[in-house]
Amino acid sequence: MKRTILITGASAGLGAALAREYAKRGWNLVLVARREDRLQTLAAELEQLHDTQSHIITADLFSETAVADLMQAVKDVQIDGLINNAGYGHPGTFLASDWDDHRKFNHLMSVVPVELTRALLPAMSKRGFGRIMQVASLAGHMPGSRGHTLYAAVKSYLIKFSESLNAEMQGTGVHVSALCPGFVLTEFHDVNGTREGINSLPNFMVMNADVCARLAADALEDNKAVFISGRVNRGLARLNRWAPWLGRKVMSSGSGRYRKTE
Repeated sequence: MKRTILITGASAGLGAALAREYAKRGWNLVLVARREDRLQTLAAELEQLHDTQSHIITADLFSETAVADLMQAVKDVQIDGLINNAGYGHPGTFLASDWDDHRKFNHLMSVVPVELTRALLPAMSKRGFGRIMQVASLAGHMPGSRGHTLYAAVKSYLIKFSESLNAEMQGTGVHVSALCPGFVLTEFHDVNGTREGINSLPNFMVMNADVCARLAADALEDNKAVFISGRVNRGLARLNRWAPWLGRKVMSSGSGRYRKTE
């Protein structure tokens, strides 16, 4: 019997790439996003290419009842894997947005992933098999800077959560990993208004989404608590550990190019 993995934010970008990667590896899918037409197109593609069955759920993850609604929708499906990928970058400085914007951001980016993990983990642990990936970011390893004020903070939170959960799940058959990509070529940058800055980066600084998805799936299978995709990104993370003052300088000088700071 095929195992099934639930992926949030699966309609485009890295979420869709991860869906393609797991379909290729023989998994069935629960695809969660707001855009049903895109999910239907992706599901048809994966069924044709890999004979994979996809359960489509259109969901508003900003809702306070999002996780409860999701659990009700999959109550008859055995979920063996979870990828918390849904997310976005909220542009501007902290005072440029009302509290309600920040509240919704925090809910989607930190509360929903942890709550969904808590909802699905007990059954995985009991069965002795599970795969859980939190899509964090290289930003979670770097200093904060102007603009997108809460983004690095919530990604750092997911990294620490994954590290702790990975340690707690040792020997249970449940693997937990935080994926920390750097710049990945997806529509994420169109949505948050940073496409121009990303396009100006040299090729060695950006990664194809399909490549990132393959490396991330390998890292989860190897039960790596934290996986930073790409040598350059791993080098930047080490730079910040060894010379935090230089990391702050790099982030400060680059924030205006890759983040909306108004």
